[in-house]
Amino acid sequence: MTHPTLPRPWYREPWPWILISLPATAVVAGIATVWIAATNADGLVVGDYYKAGLAINQTLARDEAARQQALTASIAQTDGALSLRLAGRLQTYPEQLALTLAHPTRPGMDQAIALQHAGGGLYRAPLPAMAAGKWHAQLTDPAAAWRLAGVLHTPFGEAVTLTASEPVVRQPEGE
Repeated sequence: MTHPTLPRPWYREPWPWILISLPATAVVAGIATVWIAATNADGLVVGDYYKAGLAINQTLARDEAARQQALTASIAQTDGALSLRLAGRLQTYPEQLALTLAHPTRPGMDQAIALQHAGGGLYRAPLPAMAAGKWHAQLTDPAAAWRLAGVLHTPFGEAVTLTASEPVVRQPEGE
């Protein structure tokens, strides 16, 4: 006489658990995504985009002023200090220049440095503590009449040259 075999309960079978694991994995991944989005703020979005757009025209005018004066600046690290050599058609050198070092992704790491004139177009400032990586540099005079910009990488290797950005040439539509 044979004994009938009783079917196993559903929770002892592998297929229900495989099918349950797929949506459960999606739920866990969704919760992790929400947590990452909530704890890591996106610092790249400008709050007042209209004013930022209007400021572009001022920036373009400052770049044009730097181009007309043929200004260039070379930044290097010498003797534990930041040194900058400004060249161009200036009647007088300003006593102080403002150098802004902006980190591309972390606005909290941005630095503003005041460079003091040391004579003959040479400017110096104490070397700030900077994380290794890429930095956007912007140099302006005290009146913000002109602007030079460039990209530097830390730790400093060789000198970096800052220039006025090239003008944007717009093509007429249809060409």
